[in-house]
Amino acid sequence: MLIIPVKEGENIDRALKRFKRKFDKTGTMRQLRKRQQFNKPSVVRRAQIQKAEYIQGLRDQEEV
Repeated sequence: MLIIPVKEGENIDRALKRFKRKFDKTGTMRQLRKRQQFNKPSVVRRAQIQKAEYIQGLRDQEEV
């Protein structure tokens, strides 16, 4: 559970922004979305390899 202490005289919008930033860093929503459907380990591995190839291609283009 996240606890965000609101300082005296602090704007509620600023406290809400701090909460949202802290919530994003925990990765809770990403984890929930990931768990909505099962992906086979081979599919996950293939996606990681494709992503790595794409990034490597971008870096190679940048060097040229």
